[in-house]
Amino acid sequence: MPVPQKRATVYFDPDLHRALRVKSAETDRSLSDLVNEAVTLALAEDATDLAAFEERAAEPNLAFEEVVRDLKRRGKI
Repeated sequence: MPVPQKRATVYFDPDLHRALRVKSAETDRSLSDLVNEAVTLALAEDATDLAAFEERAAEPNLAFEEVVRDLKRRGKI
């Protein structure tokens, strides 16, 4: 049984809306499909970023000043 869809009102910049309508016509996909795909991809990217943050949570924090001093000491700057 398909999952019922939810309705939302979204306001787009006029140029963005025009681009979406053109892409919709050229790809024979609805605006809803295009927006759902874009939001899904953005949320998936956020999930990937959060997973990376969790993986690196145990890494030590480096103070900016220490990094600059180390670069200077090693002749990199």
